[in-house]
Parts: sequence; structure tokens; C-alpha cells
Amino acid sequence: MGNRIVITGYGIVSSIGMDAGEVLESLILGRSGIGGITMLETIHKNRLPLAEVKCRNEELLDVCGLGSGRNYTRTSLLGIVAAKQAAVMAGAGSGQKMRTGLISATTVGGMDRTEDFYPLFLENPSKGKLREVVNHDCGDSTEKIAGILGISDFITTISTACSSSANSIMLGAEMIRAGMLERVIAGGTDAVTRFTLNGFNTLMILDKDGCRPFDENRSGLTIGEGAAFVVLESEETALTQGKPIYGLLSGYGNANDAYHQTASSPEGTGASLAMKQALDLGGLKPDDISYINVHGTGTQNNDLSEGIAIQKIFGEKVPPFSSTKSFTGHTLGAAGAIEAVISLLSIQHDAVFPNLSWSTPMKELYITPVTELMRNAGVEHVLSNSFGFGGNNSSLILSKYIP
Repeated sequence: MGNRIVITGYGIVSSIGMDAGEVLESLILGRSGIGGITMLETIHKNRLPLAEVKCRNEELLDVCGLGSGRNYTRTSLLGIVAAKQAAVMAGAGSGQKMRTGLISATTVGGMDRTEDFYPLFLENPSKGKLREVVNHDCGDSTEKIAGILGISDFITTISTACSSSANSIMLGAEMIRAGMLERVIAGGTDAVTRFTLNGFNTLMILDKDGCRPFDENRSGLTIGEGAAFVVLESEETALTQGKPIYGLLSGYGNANDAYHQTASSPEGTGASLAMKQALDLGGLKPDDISYINVHGTGTQNNDLSEGIAIQKIFGEKVPPFSSTKSFTGHTLGAAGAIEAVISLLSIQHDAVFPNLSWSTPMKELYITPVTELMRNAGVEHVLSNSFGFGGNNSSLILSKYIP
């Protein structure tokens, strides 16, 4: 693929750490962020686990340097923390005159503010303060992040369920390759809300003991929250400015199997198409992939469909794979970007992170995930999968940068 897209910065906040260093430590130590509910006010306390960022909104405001600002949703605050980390690492705020875009993804948007407002409004509409819900829409968090970073050349929001932030990274890369932008900060952010917890509980796909991806006895996912962003630039631009390069976005693909509103196709059609597109775009063969950071939600349907697709693409030579959602929970629209950053950490530290809470092979598959930390694993190319409701399937390939 000509006009290579490189990564010059990244940031992450999740239930296992407030920055990349803390996240890496948790991954190496096998320390999951899934546990009892302590932050969210919900009837499901002591009944369902979550993967919460252990930082209240007031603390996040301080971290962001925003004082007591009221017009910031939790989704916005998590996004600001991660995006600022990425921008600082890339030197994106150092006065460089570059056409810069922000592409941010979310599914929850400002629902945390809305669900606090709505009961009061129902009780007495005349007392409901509509300013409490002006931050409801998904684009609000993007606007807030762009304002903090001083980005105005291009700003947009993507919401394609669980593939959202993987798609934001793809769009950023395409815009740079097309010459529309010189630099893109791309990723996503989502906060835990009662709306999402109740919704997934209604679908009966939450595991009351925490998710167990690719385990025969898996019974559902665990909702998480967090944010991650990467800074994308062309290789030429980064080298001209003498910037450190932390990785290469060597391939990506998106395909829709149009099978069902929520379920993945039994044959893994969209998933296998997305992976094949990513390999083809990167000029890579299946044998080149060192590690697969699978979507791996822990639901019956998803893990089986993804496993079948992986076997279809890789045959008898499936590389080591694991679901890091066993650490972070399923962070919905932020998942693709969070797992892209984890993939970069895998490359930089030559490690394959374990699939926690696994014990029993799935009877329909001949593959099993990595369950122990692998060091000195020879990681050069990581395939990171993100598959969303509606059959929107996306795959990224992050690679070790070799000039």
C-alpha cells in the first residue's frame, strides 16, 4: 500500500488504567478491570459486573483542567483525557501548521446526562431544565474534544455500534491518503450508563460472573467504558518533521454481512470479508499475522461466528489470539480504538496478552485462545477485529514500523 499511514501518538483510558503505562502494567500482570459496580447508580449493583473507569466526573474534570464545567458528559471527559494524551505524544499542539481532523466515535453519547434529567422531567415538565440534555447527541463529545484540542479543519462523528472507532481510524487514514488532511486524531469514547446496561440486560447477553470470551461455557459480555485515540499521519510528513513513529496502520477492511440486526452470521461472512480486505490492502498473507486481538465479546453467537471466520481465513495455521475485553469489558464505540492501542502496546513490548477467565474449549472450533502472557513473541503484525450490531464488521492491521 503506497503512501503509508503511521501512528505518531496514542492515548487511552479504561478500567485497567488512566494512560498507556497503567494499561500495559495491567495487561502484563493479568489484572482485569471487571468487577462490582461502584460508580454507576443502578438497581443492578451487587447483581451484575461492569468494567468502570474508577474516576468520578469531578475527578475527570480536574484531570482535564476544566474545573467545575457542567456542560461535559462523562463520554466527553473520557474522550478528552485520551485525546489529549495522544495529541501531546504526537506534538500536535506545538504550533505546527498542519491540516488536522478529529474523527471520534461513540454509541452512548450524552446519555448519562439525559437519564438523570428524564425522571425529573416526567415528574414535573415545568421544572425540567432542557439545558441538561443539550449534550445528548453523539456529536457533542466530538465537538468538546475538538474544542479542547483546537481542531477546526475537519470534525466528524461515527456511530456504527461496536465497530465505530475502528471505522474512525479507517476514515482518517483514507482522508490522509486522499490528501484531504495531513494529520488525523481518530478514535472513540463511551461511558457506562444505565441505558446501555439495562438494554444489554434486556437482550439477556450479560454474564453475571464477568465475560469469558471463547469459552465453551460463556454466557455473555460485560459492559465497560473508556476512550482511546491515535494520531495518524503520512509516513512522509512524519519523517520530514523528525517525529517518533510508534507503529504502522498497514491494512484495514470493512464489510457488512447484512444478516441480522444484532446477530453475526453463522458462517462469519462479514468478519472473514473484513479480515481478507485488511490483509489484501496491506499486501500481507495470513502467515504474516503474529497475533489476533479478536472482537471476542463472550456471547454465544459472536465468538462462534468470529471463530469460524478466523478458521476460514487462517486454516490450520491460526496465530496466537486473545480477547482483551476480558480485561477492559466491552467498551462499545470505543472498543476498536482501545484495542488498536493495546495492539500497538503488543508490538512495542513484543508481547501477546492473555485471554482471561478461559477454561474450556468451544466444541465447534479447533482453536483456543492464549491464556498466559507470551513474552518475546516476535510480534510484527497484529490483526484487531471489531464487529458491530447490524453486521458492520471492521478489521485493522497494526504493524511494527520498519523504515
